[in-house]
Amino acid sequence: MTYPHLPPETAELRERTRRFIREFVIDAEPAPGGRLDQATRDRLQAAAKEAGVFAPLVPKEYGGQGLPLAHWSPILQEAGYSSIGPVALNCMAPDEGNMHMLNLIATEEQKKRYLTPLAAGDVRSCFGMTEPHPGAGSDPAALRTTAVRTDGGWIIDGHKRFTSGAVGAGFCIVMARTPAVDGSPEGATMFLVDMTNPGIRVGEAIHTVDRSIDGGHPHLYIEDCFVPDDAVLGEVGLGFRYAQVRLGPARLTHCMRWLGLARRAHDTALDRAAKRELFGGPIDTLGLAQHLIAESVIDIETSDAVITKTAALLHTDPKAGSALSSVAKVHCSEAIFRVIDRAIQICGGDGVSDGLPLAQYLNEVRPFRIYDGSNETHRWAIARRASAARGAAVRAGEPYRGDAVVGRDGGA
Repeated sequence: MTYPHLPPETAELRERTRRFIREFVIDAEPAPGGRLDQATRDRLQAAAKEAGVFAPLVPKEYGGQGLPLAHWSPILQEAGYSSIGPVALNCMAPDEGNMHMLNLIATEEQKKRYLTPLAAGDVRSCFGMTEPHPGAGSDPAALRTTAVRTDGGWIIDGHKRFTSGAVGAGFCIVMARTPAVDGSPEGATMFLVDMTNPGIRVGEAIHTVDRSIDGGHPHLYIEDCFVPDDAVLGEVGLGFRYAQVRLGPARLTHCMRWLGLARRAHDTALDRAAKRELFGGPIDTLGLAQHLIAESVIDIETSDAVITKTAALLHTDPKAGSALSSVAKVHCSEAIFRVIDRAIQICGGDGVSDGLPLAQYLNEVRPFRIYDGSNETHRWAIARRASAARGAAVRAGEPYRGDAVVGRDGGA
């Protein structure tokens, strides 16, 4: 991949990240299906700090590289070339999205208490949104966790699940429904809750096919959980608005990281196809294999293009960028899966064995069609926005083009 218009400082960071992943991180990857152990994580993060590639998205005042959103993709794709690269660089979900939101809406005291250690890699975090049925999942309006006002703070009660990263996390950003109080609207509110709070506990593990997120995706029980007033993140009643501040860029950073992994899978397939011989020549000279290779190049390049456009739009027009991030999420999650699946096909039996990591890559990216809103939900939203935009354009004077012309010469 080439990005000729990157500023020199960003291009140099990209090259440093590329070297670091290939020279330090790949050799430390766990066996397919395994998890990164804490000692290796700590060692890699220390090495990333030494190499000047740690926390690329975090502002420099908090120890990061201060990369602007429009330039995230080239760096995160390099990090994602290894399944553990984003963890080593401290730009993995859910911490990356939480750091981005804390930087934008937290108070200075909250930043000191939560963002500073999170940016340094000293703690991990989680985000409590998804709930068991009939609670919030793809529809955040179904939120059932509640927070009620009490003397000096709030009492939160609820049950979360798929709370990614909760095992071993230092704190959770909990989304809860709140009544209208003190002039604030009824709605959802975000709360910063320490995991040492006696009112919150990690419950049963949910065993999923992916392994790259530290702390798993367990249930989280919140019962009679008192938090003081200064635990409110942002303003009371505006939690859904803040969720879009987090979720739009977070969807896109998933696309960036997984596209890096798709490039790794594609490189594996290209190497295999160039060396492995069948029917008198290398696989990459066979038409069927060439078709698979070409289709993967197309999926990679179109994904890269929509990511780049969405990142630029999120920087200049966050509302429009958030809408386009739905398009990027749907396209990339499906295109990346196809690239890895084709790589497995080209590698044959070895592709589905643990001798190559490709099958585990497929396990890592498959949940992305569900996480951060199911693709079906995003398609519904995309269609509604398209219909509403066209309807508004027609009402504003655009010609209506839906009627057939009767009696046109040569028409059938």
